Amino acid sequence: MNKKAIHSDNAPNAIGTYSQAIQSGNLVFLSGQIPLLPATMEIVEGDFEARATQVFENLKAVAEAAGGGLNDAVKITVFLTNLDDFATINAVMERFFEQPYPARAAVGVASLPKGVDVEADAVLII
Repeated sequence: MNKKAIHSDNAPNAIGTYSQAIQSGNLVFLSGQIPLLPATMEIVEGDFEARATQVFENLKAVAEAAGGGLNDAVKITVFLTNLDDFATINAVMERFFEQPYPARAAVGVASLPKGVDVEADAVLII
């Protein structure tokens, strides 16, 4: 199998046994990002919108390290501890993606790493 690890210093370092992303051929699989600031590895301050924005900033940094961008995403999965935040996720994503938007799943979960309320991953074709 041909796979290459992708890393960006502009996104948080992995906090477990995973890579920020793996490229295989023209597919890039971005690991889930939570609202950590890359420089401090602390959760971004502010409201849910600020946290969701940081998640997509982190995904964007990894996508760019792979030689692409978020508009190369074909599939996004968003994990939310409160599905009432769904409208805010839509508003944040409109700032990061152009139409046609990627396919997406939004999944309600009981908890996420570090007690955050949002995480997202992506699959790109570059």
